[in-house]
Amino acid sequence: MLKAAYINELYKISKKKKITVAALLSVGAVLIGGLIVSSVNNFVGISLTGKSEFSILVLSVLCYTLIPLFTMFVCIDMFTGELADHTIKQTLTRPVSRFKIFLAKVLAAATFILADLLFVMIVSTLVSFVIGATSLSLWKVFLAYLVEFLPLLVFALLVILVANLMRGTPGAFLISLVLYLVFLALPAVFGQYQSFFFTSLFDWYTLFLGSYINFYKIFRVLLILSGCGIMFFAAGYYLYDRRDI
Repeated sequence: MLKAAYINELYKISKKKKITVAALLSVGAVLIGGLIVSSVNNFVGISLTGKSEFSILVLSVLCYTLIPLFTMFVCIDMFTGELADHTIKQTLTRPVSRFKIFLAKVLAAATFILADLLFVMIVSTLVSFVIGATSLSLWKVFLAYLVEFLPLLVFALLVILVANLMRGTPGAFLISLVLYLVFLALPAVFGQYQSFFFTSLFDWYTLFLGSYINFYKIFRVLLILSGCGIMFFAAGYYLYDRRDI
């Protein structure tokens, strides 16, 4: 039943125009970035990528901008969208427990995030070969994009929590966006607690790229992200389980 619910959620996501728009915007952003880097490197003589990989430069920008934005759209649409198009009764009255339905939606959101990251990685890697901005091994590029999945999944769980608090898509998106911006600004105000704000951990993939890997710090960040994810998941399911239809 969980597998059927998961496939059903993936099918509904695949039919959304937002997926096509997300893919086109991702490609456009990577191509524009490649054009800028190539122009600056060739005509100005300044290396924007330094010793890093163009794909890593793309990840450092998109993990704070487009990818969280696409994640918000998908997660909110999966929950508040059912209220808007009046299909929530069809979903919740099926012979599947609410927990399995909720978990299927979370897994579908996780699949979208992972697919988006892999898609951006492939496009940016191809562009990096064209503009000659490749210095890191493909394995490290793949590892960076793979580990970035975890903080983005935690953010998705926060958005899902907000979506279950709201009944309208615009309100859920606005609150999610404001919370995201607040979490980004908090480290500047409370710098001593920066490591406890999960949005400041969006760049934790850098811990895996250096010549020296601090396993203690990686494990510490993993515990923080896991703790935030568990709390958001539990709170989101609690609200979804008590949602009226």
